[in-house]
Amino acid sequence: MDRRIELVIAKIKTDPASAWDFVALAVLVNLSPSRFRHLFKQETGTTPGQYLKEVRLRRAAKLLRNTFLTIKQILKQVGLGSNAHFVRDFRQLYGMTPTSYRRSVGRIAKRRRRRKKKGSATPGKN
Repeated sequence: MDRRIELVIAKIKTDPASAWDFVALAVLVNLSPSRFRHLFKQETGTTPGQYLKEVRLRRAAKLLRNTFLTIKQILKQVGLGSNAHFVRDFRQLYGMTPTSYRRSVGRIAKRRRRRKKKGSATPGKN
């Protein structure tokens, strides 16, 4: 992958909540904005804006799995502004709403904990 695009991707992944200015990122890697968009899409298969949205949604999914933050708190932490857009985009990527995702992940984790308890309660293991 082009080193300039790798640099931009690293910056986005480091702080996805920032209000990224793609013109400034293009200048940072010594490209015109149009050349930057073209090269980014050529290297990643997606536009810089779409890539940023996906990074934010994946970070939101991780927060849904691993924290008890509210949806509003998660939106703020990942840099998404609109609850309606977040729900729509999340459903498009994951096939369910953020709330449904959190519930389903919680059920899976609960089943795993039950299986571990059963497995450690076998006689003669102590």
